[in-house]
Amino acid sequence: MTYTIRNKSVAEICIHFIAGLLFLGMAVSCNQPGRQGSGQPVTEALPALSDEALLDTIQRTTFNYFWEGAEPVSGMARERIHMDGVYPQNDHNVVTSGGSGFGLMALVVGMERGFISRQEGIERLEKITAFLDTCDRFHGVWPHWLYGETGRVKAFSTKDNGGDLVETAYVVQGLLTVRQYLDGSDPAEALLQERITALCEGVEWDWYLKGEPVLYWHWSPEYGWEMNHRITGYNECLITYILAASSETHPIPPEAYHRGWARGGEISGENYRYGLLLELEHNGDREYGGPLFWSHYSYLGLDPRNLKDSYADYWRHNVNHTLINHRYCAENPKGYEGYSDRCWGLTASYSVDGYAAHSPARDLGVISPTAALSSFPYSPEESMKAARFFYDSLGTRLLGPYGFYDAFSLQHNWFPRRYLAIDQGPIVVMIENYRTGLLWNLFMANREVREGLERLGFQFALEGPF
Repeated sequence: MTYTIRNKSVAEICIHFIAGLLFLGMAVSCNQPGRQGSGQPVTEALPALSDEALLDTIQRTTFNYFWEGAEPVSGMARERIHMDGVYPQNDHNVVTSGGSGFGLMALVVGMERGFISRQEGIERLEKITAFLDTCDRFHGVWPHWLYGETGRVKAFSTKDNGGDLVETAYVVQGLLTVRQYLDGSDPAEALLQERITALCEGVEWDWYLKGEPVLYWHWSPEYGWEMNHRITGYNECLITYILAASSETHPIPPEAYHRGWARGGEISGENYRYGLLLELEHNGDREYGGPLFWSHYSYLGLDPRNLKDSYADYWRHNVNHTLINHRYCAENPKGYEGYSDRCWGLTASYSVDGYAAHSPARDLGVISPTAALSSFPYSPEESMKAARFFYDSLGTRLLGPYGFYDAFSLQHNWFPRRYLAIDQGPIVVMIENYRTGLLWNLFMANREVREGLERLGFQFALEGPF
């Protein structure tokens, strides 16, 4: 499968000019006084861009998180990059498995759009897959965090020091997308395809059933199943069940999807907000549908266009989830400074007090750019308004060398210069899916995925209109 995207030379010139401004602004802002993590940068005017050039700029700068910002030994995505230089627990070189899975898909976008050469991309993919082949795994499952220099696990929490099945699903989603993009007639790329196949086949999805008709999120060689976290819907984990059912070496039975994920049908619901139907019971937020990453992470490769099963029409559901989030921010019932139909987007990100899964049900006055930007396929008009506001109105106050910073609050005058991999990756990927459908088409072209979907009773189409 081959895709061609015409390079825009004028846009590239603008992007290089903007990058210079961003790095200059970053150097100046780092010397400004203020609270740790929230010193206010000097705002520089950015050049005017058309909508298309703005999308180019957002994708290119955000891609840099996974290219220039990658951990150098492993090539993996760092868990976080703080432009203020302040890191918790000395974790500057801690890499994230799930965020790196998103980064694999971003690398495909980078090669296809000419941000890097194909050869550069292949060399990086070789480094990443070699790391994934030799780092700590637990019944074939990668942990949430790893040390990039050594490949050893870093505990995410006291008992979470083993396999993380959901983060692993994000890695496999990325690997299968890459495998489909590679050219099997090229010897180097064919070897990469073979390595990717071996990595995916090594994941023991069925081990994480623990003998029950439901998947478990964690297993530790030290603590066993003590985390005791069943993966049940609805949240960001749909892709975990689909990939587990798609495995040719360690598949799970359909019963686990229907009894475990769908909770014997209790996942189904019928709730209206702003006249929009939510047909799934979102965990912990039936009224509004929860943070927006629930409509992003599983759908970076899994194509929701025309995707249906006995529980939902996933395109309609994701569109409505997004529009409910947008309309809540536009309505702004809590009266937060800055919220509008142009400044919107609630999802998990940094917050004024640590990290929070922002949503209408947990609104702290913090906007996360990834929420609106990763929703481009679902809400193109509303997402473009947000992109224009972030760029035109907030400028270098929000846009840094690796794209828009993770979160901000006009209510609290809070603009931290910090990034998280799991928030940057979906921006690159979902904007590309909006523009060309590239990652959706690649992932869905995998035979195992199609067979897994059929096994679970899904209806789907390889391509479809927005």
